[in-house]
Amino acid sequence: MLGLNELKQTRVYQEALIEGKTEGKIEGKIEGKLEAVPFMLNLGATVEQIAEVLGLDVEQVRQVAQKSQLNQSEEADAN
Repeated sequence: MLGLNELKQTRVYQEALIEGKTEGKIEGKIEGKLEAVPFMLNLGATVEQIAEVLGLDVEQVRQVAQKSQLNQSEEADAN
């Protein structure tokens, strides 16, 4: 049976590690772009314009826009 150190040396482990890091970086970049959506909406950009500029799927931007509107409504109700 392989110990942890031996397992870390295998090609399969190394490839999985690299793939995991790559996926994490991509997800982080997308998350950062999605955080910009509410600000861009406040500047008057449309969902389609934001998706095009940020290189995102229109549906992703739409979902963030809807969440942003809900949050703004809840904040307004609380005040």
